[in-house]
Amino acid sequence: MPKVFEQDGYKFSFYSNEHRPIHVHVRYGSGEAVFEIENEVELRQSHGLKVGELSKAQRLAEMNKDIIIQKWHEVFN
Repeated sequence: MPKVFEQDGYKFSFYSNEHRPIHVHVRYGSGEAVFEIENEVELRQSHGLKVGELSKAQRLAEMNKDIIIQKWHEVFN
């Protein structure tokens, strides 16, 4: 699972067999969420995360959108 970055306990990564659209998996504690990144950062699915944790994960994804996209292209192109 290629790691993209980690901040404040939130771990952003890809699975090794990813597919488009560009998206990132975020783990925090025992929960996980998936955000699509290609256009706007948009929550696709989540389980085990509270609303505040999801909001923080989305803010971090938005702040690091360029890094996520760059890393996606490095890993999958």
